[in-house]
Amino acid sequence: MKILFSTDQIYLHGGIEKVMAEKANYFADVMGYEVFILTTEQKNNPPCYPLSKNISLLDLSVNYIRTKSYFHPLNISKIPTHFSRFIKTIETINPDIIITCNYAFDFYWLPFTFVSIPKIKEFHSSRYFENEIRKKTTGIRRLKYLLNDFIESKFTRLVLLNPDELDFYPSPNKVVIPNPITLRDHSDVQKRKKQVIAAGRIAPVKRFDLMIEAWKKVIAASPDWHLVIFGDGEPAYVDYLRQIIVDNYLEHNVFLQPATPQLQDEFLQSSFYLMTSKTECYPMVLLEAMSCGLPIVTYDSPTGPRNIVTHEFDGFIVPYDNESVLVEKIVFLTQNEPLRHEMGIKAVSKAASFSVEKVMVQWLSLIKELKQKH
Repeated sequence: MKILFSTDQIYLHGGIEKVMAEKANYFADVMGYEVFILTTEQKNNPPCYPLSKNISLLDLSVNYIRTKSYFHPLNISKIPTHFSRFIKTIETINPDIIITCNYAFDFYWLPFTFVSIPKIKEFHSSRYFENEIRKKTTGIRRLKYLLNDFIESKFTRLVLLNPDELDFYPSPNKVVIPNPITLRDHSDVQKRKKQVIAAGRIAPVKRFDLMIEAWKKVIAASPDWHLVIFGDGEPAYVDYLRQIIVDNYLEHNVFLQPATPQLQDEFLQSSFYLMTSKTECYPMVLLEAMSCGLPIVTYDSPTGPRNIVTHEFDGFIVPYDNESVLVEKIVFLTQNEPLRHEMGIKAVSKAASFSVEKVMVQWLSLIKELKQKH
């Protein structure tokens, strides 16, 4: 069995990259499949997450300019090179299954090439807000949405991450498979710091600015607690966050740290996890934190957190953008160590239900089904 993953790159830390590594490693090492990861712009960088030596890495060296729109003339001019190299690579490998992990130009041609090969399109972000926009859209923009719907219908399967997303995709060829997580033993943790942790791409959609603003009110009740945010991202937004910290005299209470491959070690030293994103389809970072025994405090961001966290069981789901309730729940946990411990135990149990072994059974079932039909 040959499995080919198609994506843009695997050198930047992110949920898509980490999950793809988990699945690729399982296919290669547990199932013994031939696994290929095909990128468009790896730029000779090493993978950011460990990959099996049995996985073949191939880069097309298209190198789209990520600071510009995909539809900028400089990027459009690269499409012929991308298409030609992609087709030649697929002809050479002749995979049994193609899994495309992100949006790139190959989305538009992949369903219409190599029609005998089943093709799976993964979706890693929520379509909640796009769906709201669609309801009001007319003209050319509506035609674009309809074109995307048509192309999606031509993939063999669309893989969505939680059941709340099903209604946002009109095509019937959809299935829900959550992302898997590798569990880690946290029994060696003796004492956790008075530290709340957050992590992710430093970008406006993550709304770390709202988190920092809320922390200003948290320390009024819990002055000896710290907030640490790990991640890399947009320099302008990072500067904006640093300015908020300075303007609110939080230099000794809030800390911005670069992304780290030892994030789980940081989880194990922290007391609970905080999230204030605008939208999250299936935030792997929540499961990673829970697997390390961390309760969660999160806004009810559409649509992922509510499909992972159980309110008042392994964390708190706060009404969307209700800062006063967010601060209340954070302060409540900072002042209630027994509850943190109890919720942390339940969080570990919850995370176990998304283990690699359990989730990959669903992937193997899907692949078997598709191969039998082709």
